[in-house]
Order: sequence, then C-alpha cells, then structure tokens
Amino acid sequence: MSSSAFSISRIFHARPASPARNLAIGVLAALAAALVGSGWQIVTRHGVTTSLGPVELAVLRYGVPALVLAPLWCRRTGWPAAMSLGRLALLVLGGGLPFGLLVLAGARWAPAAHMGIFMAGCMPLFVALGGRLVQGDRLGRLRVLGLVLMALGVAALGLGVWRDGLASWRGDLLFVLAAVLWAAYTLAFRGCGLSPWQGAALVNLGSAVLLVPVVIVWGAPRLVTAPWTDVAFQALGQGVMAGVLGLVAYTVAIARLGAARAALSAALVPVLTALGAAWLLGEVPQRSAWAALALVVPGVVLASGAVVPGRLAADLRRRAARRGARRHPPAVPPGPGTRPAEGAAPPRSPGHSPRR
Repeated sequence: MSSSAFSISRIFHARPASPARNLAIGVLAALAAALVGSGWQIVTRHGVTTSLGPVELAVLRYGVPALVLAPLWCRRTGWPAAMSLGRLALLVLGGGLPFGLLVLAGARWAPAAHMGIFMAGCMPLFVALGGRLVQGDRLGRLRVLGLVLMALGVAALGLGVWRDGLASWRGDLLFVLAAVLWAAYTLAFRGCGLSPWQGAALVNLGSAVLLVPVVIVWGAPRLVTAPWTDVAFQALGQGVMAGVLGLVAYTVAIARLGAARAALSAALVPVLTALGAAWLLGEVPQRSAWAALALVVPGVVLASGAVVPGRLAADLRRRAARRGARRHPPAVPPGPGTRPAEGAAPPRSPGHSPRR
C-alpha cells in the first residue's frame, strides 16, 4: 500500500474519537472546504483574466487530479458492476469537463462574486427540482423557504445586472447552465455505489480523456507561453487544491458532522468569494450583489436541512436526559442475600404506616 493510500485510509478508518474531537475536526474540515471552494473561484477568475484561458485551466483542473488519483482508477476491485453507461456519462458530463468549461468560460465575463452567488444559489434549486421530478423527493417547509430565498437572491442579482447594463450577463448565464449540469451529476451520483474518492477518480479520468480532442482541435498554447509561475500557481489551485484537497476536506466534514451539517459550509463560499475578490482582485461587488448575498446565504442554511427546530429541540432533550442520567443514576435495589446499608430505614410492611 502506498503512503498516500495509507494516509487516506487513516482518515476514514481511524479509531472513534470523542464527540468534542469529532465536532472540532468536522468544523475545521468544513471551514477548509469552504476556503478551498471560494479560493478556487478567485483563482479561476484571476487565471482567465491574466495569462491563461479556459482550455489551459481545464487541462490543469482535470489532468493533475487524474494523475494524482491514478492508483484509484487503475484498481478494478470495489467498483460497482452495475454501473450503466448512461449514469457514467451523466457523472462525467455533469461533474467533469463540460461543467468546468462552462464555469471557466463564465469567469471571463463575470466577476468572482457573481460566480459564488449564482453557483451557491442555483445548484440547490436545480438539485431540489430534479429530485422532486425524477426521484419524488419531498421537501419540508423550512427547506422550501430556503429555496425561495435563494431564488429571490439570484433574481435580485440578475435584475441588478440587467438594470445596470453590465456585460457580465454572459458569464452569469454560463454559471446557471453549469449549475444545471452539476444538479444532473448530483442526482446521478445518488445510489451509484461509488465512494467519493472513486467518483472523483472517475470524473477526472473521463474529463482528461475528453480533453484530448479539445486540445487537438483548439490547442493550449498559453501553457507554454504563459509565465511558469502562473502555470504552477494554477496547477496548485486548480488541480491539487480544488481537485484533491477540497474533496478530502468535504468528505471528512461529512464523516464527522453528517451530510446536512457539512453542507452548511456552502453558505460561506459566496461570502468568502465576494470578500476575497474585493481584497485580492479589486472587484468590489455592487449593491445588488450584497442584497443577493443577504438572501442566498440564509437560504443555503435553511435548504441544507441542518436547521430543523423540532429536530434540534429533540436532540437537546436527549442530551439533557443523558447528562441527568449520568449525574443522578437510578437507585439499584440490593440483590438477594445482601444487607441494607448501615443507617438505612428498615423496609416497611405493606398496609402499615410508621408509628408517629
């Protein structure tokens, strides 16, 4: 077993930790996943507006993880035998190269803050709509309220772009189309039998294969002409950080916190992207973007399903009951053949009251 495979197995098969340690590790992993997600959006915007183009970034985004995860897709053991070609195509098209090219091309037209808002606001909407139509998923009232808030936030940003006559509408439209593809990937991944690592290896390998004709037709000349520092920086940000480490962090957050609470990290991504782009790229969001954030962020929190008042109250009651049971253990009657403790009152016979 290689050292990387050994370290990965230690992450997911470590000894059970205490609840406090589990919570701390899960929170740190969720924060790391949010930082990686927003960092990828900022790095992408920087790359397509300086020395590299969408095709060059796609080569780094999918080629590097395909090589890093090669030990997984070279192994045939553990892969589900009933994987259909249609589901396989949806996984690669929805979460791989076509999705990435839409995002990378949209980043040339729209600022990074738009990417964070449209991706965070549209993806859960399309996943919920597709799950309802295709798989018959039911949504609670709070989740519906969260989806409505996200739709209002996306609409507020779209109306602001249209009112101000900004050219970013092209990139915004590409972000919405990318969200449609990601929803298809999410629904196809449900019940496919692949682990997150196998899914990442499969998507990156399929995307690397699809990149071959794209590079043959259009080429990727900027990988040679661009400064090597820019290429190395994008290889680290696109391939290693977004393609590998982001997956590790998010999967650890799911294992420690649960899927619903881990999904709360998505609420931080548009905020971190807007603040980071304003600081690092000088892209100060317009007022409609701040209004959209004020609606999308709580919408993501509610739509994740982690905030359910009844469930939270039940959890609190169960925890209080466990703490009370530990502090005041129930009295255990003495077993047969044992004498009562000294100073204890003798047992009373039924029907007789103590003499006053």
